[in-house]
Amino acid sequence: MKRLIDLVISLIACALLSPLFLLLAAIVAVESSGGALYRQERIGQHGRPFILLKFRSMRANMPGPQITMGNSDPRISQVGQWLRKTKLDELPQLWNVVKGDMSLVGPRPEVAKYVDLYTPQQRDVLTVRPGLTDPASIAAFDEGFRLESAEDPETYYREVILPEKVNAQLAYLQQATVLTDGRVIIRTLLRILKRG
Repeated sequence: MKRLIDLVISLIACALLSPLFLLLAAIVAVESSGGALYRQERIGQHGRPFILLKFRSMRANMPGPQITMGNSDPRISQVGQWLRKTKLDELPQLWNVVKGDMSLVGPRPEVAKYVDLYTPQQRDVLTVRPGLTDPASIAAFDEGFRLESAEDPETYYREVILPEKVNAQLAYLQQATVLTDGRVIIRTLLRILKRG
């Protein structure tokens, strides 16, 4: 049932939003080199890697960590700051949902280096498809600003933010239903509108 809902909603959203997709892709491609889409390997259900899609918000070929330190991160382009603030950079993940790599609601997927840090209990988040949003990602909406003020952002992410997120994801999985997923989607949209 969940997969059917994901597929129907994501296909309708892709169709309705296709003009916006094209516009955003053109804006990103014109602003800086590197193409409109950013592809990154993430870890999905049952520990299987997949390629997550985003509109590129960072300048191409700039080295740096796999975490982003708010608006002060020099890798983020001008358009990229706006895309991140409005979460429009995440829209291409609707295609990940269509393909079955992701769900509309589920634990946000991590890169392998952080998944390797999960305890056996925390790895329970890998029993379901990762999602576009979940309660943990709503709570961590301004995560970049927390990292920005940390003395060692990488260590702070590993030791503080990552356990917070995974524990919140585990708690949500204990009571997730179609109705709670619907509430998460509404809360996410309201959070985006409040920030935008």
